[in-house]
Amino acid sequence: MSTHDLYTTPPEAPDWQIPATGAARFSWDYDAGRERLLALYQKGKDKQWDGNKRIDWSIEVDPADPLGTPDEGLPLHGTPHWAKMTERDRGELRKHYTSWQFSQFLHGEQGAMICAARITEAVPDLDAKFYSATQAMDEARHAEIYSRFLHEKVGMLYPVNDSLQGLLGDTLRDSRWDMPYLGMQVLIEGLALAAFGMIRDTTTKPLPKQILAYVMQDEARHVAFGRMALRDYYKQLGDAELREREEFVIEGCYLMRDRLSGVEVLENFGIGRQEAQELSEHSEFLQLFRKLLFSRIVPCVKDIGLWGERLQKAYVDMGVFELGDSSLDLLMAQDEEIAEQLDRERFAEEEQARVAEVARAIADGGADPADG
Repeated sequence: MSTHDLYTTPPEAPDWQIPATGAARFSWDYDAGRERLLALYQKGKDKQWDGNKRIDWSIEVDPADPLGTPDEGLPLHGTPHWAKMTERDRGELRKHYTSWQFSQFLHGEQGAMICAARITEAVPDLDAKFYSATQAMDEARHAEIYSRFLHEKVGMLYPVNDSLQGLLGDTLRDSRWDMPYLGMQVLIEGLALAAFGMIRDTTTKPLPKQILAYVMQDEARHVAFGRMALRDYYKQLGDAELREREEFVIEGCYLMRDRLSGVEVLENFGIGRQEAQELSEHSEFLQLFRKLLFSRIVPCVKDIGLWGERLQKAYVDMGVFELGDSSLDLLMAQDEEIAEQLDRERFAEEEQARVAEVARAIADGGADPADG
């Protein structure tokens, strides 16, 4: 079935074109590079994986409850609207919210792939070009995986959120080579990582847990890449140039905080936009989610050297200023370990099943099934 047939609302156009800006840069220095970045490039090569093989796509998914997360997280829960809904209606609501969330993940991953390609093209240093080329492959894999989950397991897609599309457009239209780093690696990837992590840690369903854990393992490297490159570059910029970047961060953070709430889902259930916004605004879960969304962004922004007075005041206003002291390295190490632990558990279960199968065959007087 065509993707366009699965959209709740058809996209305005079959594709979205953004005029290219900025220069493509070649480097003729092939024998030099930053040791940390080249080590990250090596890790990027070593950690490539195939989504068709690493993820167990045979796992069934209930479209009426794809994630198994608590219903308390839905903005309608506890409202008169929820009381009037049948169990079938509630299943449809869960399906729509999962579709909306994973659709935004999918659109964001396509944006990340394009931004990684833009970084490869525009960044002046060859070591950064090397790594960003591996990231483009990672993001292609992520888009492939989210697309497959939505097509095969959920059967529904949502168009890109207006605010996400706006931030992607602003990031890609800017001719300065560092802006795809700042817009994608810091803001969009940071928001996505927090959202991925919240679902990864609360879902009771094995397939989405696998998808999110493995994607986050890659994303840990991507954020490290952005931090390395921007920290080095921003040390060279003057106050006026730093303020321009801080203004971009402030605007992007407010945009994502205020408008990535899934209002589109409630509108599809017959609730007017104003009421949908109010319901989302008063959702305790969404308020917590908003704060957690910045758990990866604020310490990263501080780490790369964007920590002017106006930016600090904006984070105080958002109630996330204290997150600046969080340890990004610890969070990223946890992301990697969760993925590795999931692999160990899955492979141990498969080996136990294999041993049990052989034991049954021997007990029945048969040969090892693997021998044909």
